[in-house]
Amino acid sequence: MSKLMLAMLMTAILVFMAACGANKANTNDAGNTGNANASASPVQSEQPAESPAVETVYPFKVTDATGTELTFEKAPTKVVSLAPSETEVLYAVGAGEEVAGVDSYSNYPEEAASKPKVGDMTTNIEAVAALNPDLVVASSSMNTDAVEQLRKLNITVLATDPKTYDETIAKIETIGKIMNKNTEAAQVATHMRDVKQQVTDAVKDAPKKLVYLEFSPGWTVGSGTFLDELLTIAGGTNVGASQAGWYEVSAEEVVKQNPEIILYPDLGEDPNPIVTGINSRPGWDAIDAVKNKQMFEVGNDETSRVGPRLADALLQVAKALHPDLVK
Repeated sequence: MSKLMLAMLMTAILVFMAACGANKANTNDAGNTGNANASASPVQSEQPAESPAVETVYPFKVTDATGTELTFEKAPTKVVSLAPSETEVLYAVGAGEEVAGVDSYSNYPEEAASKPKVGDMTTNIEAVAALNPDLVVASSSMNTDAVEQLRKLNITVLATDPKTYDETIAKIETIGKIMNKNTEAAQVATHMRDVKQQVTDAVKDAPKKLVYLEFSPGWTVGSGTFLDELLTIAGGTNVGASQAGWYEVSAEEVVKQNPEIILYPDLGEDPNPIVTGINSRPGWDAIDAVKNKQMFEVGNDETSRVGPRLADALLQVAKALHPDLVK
């Protein structure tokens, strides 16, 4: 397979590998849950995120990551999610009953599995339209074609694309406002901010650990991504940060960088293909992380979705990097 096809293959992994334990394909150059390097700006709303009203005042206007302004006259009652991250947000803010359909990779919470399915990497536009939703939530990068097609059918689509921990919190708060679930969204946001502060305080005086993260066999994560930020918050220095986005590993460069710690997600396979690849690469047995058995598995769903469980991902990464400081 050519490098172009490999790039197409790997970019979708961060959205969908957590749900199915396998590597899938897409054509964007950043991973989701949903996030990428391709959108305009974080979701913006009229009501400030830091002081949510108990009840949303309608009409409520939001400008999403594609620069599209949406106006909500009331709280949506039938919502379709096209990405696992968005499904998790809806349930986290207490809008599970309003979820009318989800993508086939939405596996959390457990209740999501019983919802009607509207496609996988390719959204079934007819299935979405048949559910007659008053809102579709999507990733602006991973669901680009679907967003365009649904809008042509005059279906309201909120497309998000957070690239940082704080932007993920802001997305959750905005969806909470749209759904008139402000109290629940504020609770999720507070928890996420508390976890970030806990980790920041715990590692603030600790030496930075040199870390290599391989999110799929042969692929790592660079600057401008939420995973790179997680490594930094957790007290690490990402050896892949010299490049932007998600990219194919230079085995020789990683050996040269000599990371102290290697992180990789649980892909639901035994043995983990990432570990198999690491152990078979020439020269990698000389890397400190390999020699000293400082290779740690982290949760796949948590580290691959820009949703409420990003807080869990941060804790997992921080405990791997600084187990004596973060409990």
